[in-house]
Amino acid sequence: MESLSDGLIGDPRLKRPRRLAERLRFTALLLAGAIFYVFCLNVADVSVAKLWEGLPRLAGWAARAWPPDFSEIGILSYRALETLAMATVGVSFGAIIAAPICLLAARNFAPTPWLYYPARWFLNILRCIDSFVFALIFVAAVGLGPFAGVLGIAVHVAGSIAKLWSEQIETAEIGPLEAASMSGASRLKVGIFALLPDVLPSLTSILLYMWEFNVRSSTVLGIVGAGGIGQELKNSMDLLQFDRLFTILLIILAMVTVIDTLTSWLRRKLI
Repeated sequence: MESLSDGLIGDPRLKRPRRLAERLRFTALLLAGAIFYVFCLNVADVSVAKLWEGLPRLAGWAARAWPPDFSEIGILSYRALETLAMATVGVSFGAIIAAPICLLAARNFAPTPWLYYPARWFLNILRCIDSFVFALIFVAAVGLGPFAGVLGIAVHVAGSIAKLWSEQIETAEIGPLEAASMSGASRLKVGIFALLPDVLPSLTSILLYMWEFNVRSSTVLGIVGAGGIGQELKNSMDLLQFDRLFTILLIILAMVTVIDTLTSWLRRKLI
């Protein structure tokens, strides 16, 4: 025989108010989201009329951009290589910074919570400040040129790499780590011989993705004087040289496409 409480739990008359409350809660959240979105549209000054007025101007610029001007393809190609080098060195420096921090930011590997939480907070600081801002700071510190871009990328990307690496470390199999630890191995040896072989493919895949992403993002660092093809992009825009600007965009497109294809292929090999 069913108990009285079992009968009450299965009573549809009790489920009806609960469903009504859930619907009201969902409706309230939806309404709040819509109000917030309308507020954002207003603050962002979104205007279809302004866009409509600007379309003829954009069309005029597009017409002036054809045909592209390849007369300076040599210097523009060098600037593109400068951007690629800036992203490559910056990400490598960021990975070196991230390597020890990611171990402290991994809950299953950090020696104590007193190190885990400060490491996480430090990574949040690095990640929340864009490489564009860091590059601007380093331009003031070390002067104009790609080195400022390298430093800006390195500091910002260190936070992103360390966070993603720490999350991969936290999902590692616990068995080999415990076995190595019980054998008397130090924490460093446990990390090198038990943890690293398990997570290395994932860590490498993350590093390749961050390199690909920063090749794309570093194309605009030249706007703040950090060198690379972004500097030429800004100069062409300032001088309204749209045919040269179109050439720069084609070079960026070609470079990013090659990098995307290469890193996608390498990541597939790592899986």
